[in-house]
Amino acid sequence: MISFTELTQQNHKIAELSKVLSHIIKDREICDTDVTCDLFFDFVSRVQEHLDVEDREIYQALLTHQENRVKNTANRFLSGSAEIKRVFKQYLRRWCNQKSLRIKNHGQFVQETNDMFDLVLQRIQDETEHLYPIVKEVKWEKQAA
Repeated sequence: MISFTELTQQNHKIAELSKVLSHIIKDREICDTDVTCDLFFDFVSRVQEHLDVEDREIYQALLTHQENRVKNTANRFLSGSAEIKRVFKQYLRRWCNQKSLRIKNHGQFVQETNDMFDLVLQRIQDETEHLYPIVKEVKWEKQAA
């Protein structure tokens, strides 16, 4: 199972990239650089990997737990993960080709990208405040048994 340190590090890097990118993309000329593109796709792959790791390593233990509050939390986060993946996929289809950005309307791109960053950052905060404490509790129960 992935450690909380690794999950926290993943979230920190995702948050860091989103904050840096939100400033970089404001400048249309910088938006079209390889550096921005590389950072952007690093962010994308990190978000996708983080959600996949959680899907693989966290939810199963929570979904099979005896307590309804634990199961409900897992269901809520699992459905939230599916929704983020859906939104992310639509966003990427709209603004990306393979590993490049295609920006026709810069203002709209900046707005939609910042909305996506907000969605991801809210998810990170929710994980930290609501999901990880439950995971720690369940993990502790298993270790004590």
